[in-house]
Amino acid sequence: MEISNIWYFLSALTLLSALMVIISKNPIHSVLYLVFTFFCISAHYVLLNAQFLMAVNIIVYAGAIMVLFLFVIMMFDLKKNIPESKSSLTKLAGSVVAGTLLVILIAIIRKNTIPAPAVEKFNSQTGMVENLGQVLYGEFLLPFELVSILFFVAMVGAVLLGKREAGERNF
Repeated sequence: MEISNIWYFLSALTLLSALMVIISKNPIHSVLYLVFTFFCISAHYVLLNAQFLMAVNIIVYAGAIMVLFLFVIMMFDLKKNIPESKSSLTKLAGSVVAGTLLVILIAIIRKNTIPAPAVEKFNSQTGMVENLGQVLYGEFLLPFELVSILFFVAMVGAVLLGKREAGERNF
């Protein structure tokens, strides 16, 4: 099977599963469709020769975040918290906004042309971990370290706020 056929098949599968996330009435089914969407996107990463991004996408998004979403959804009693149905005006406004967005996206896609990739400049090692590490710790070392300091400060702040709230509850 040719790569472009695989890409079209994966794209159709990704769009279909993303559409099912929106259409599905059951929130647990929506989360499962979203996990399937993440797996389809990971397959796109494999086609782009970015195996590291594929692994990170599966581990972080499909693994950790979606499991967290499932636990949160399962903690709620969904039978008790059924929202009232939306009014006709709300549905009409949503349809108008969605239609306008669709027309804008189609106009943008028709106006812009996507150039074909240059085959002679193709580098098969682009998405590999070694090259990613060289770029991350070479060209982007300062922003990488600043982000790590920012995360560290946020973590210390969360611990201090948690301890302060725990101390206040004891009094």
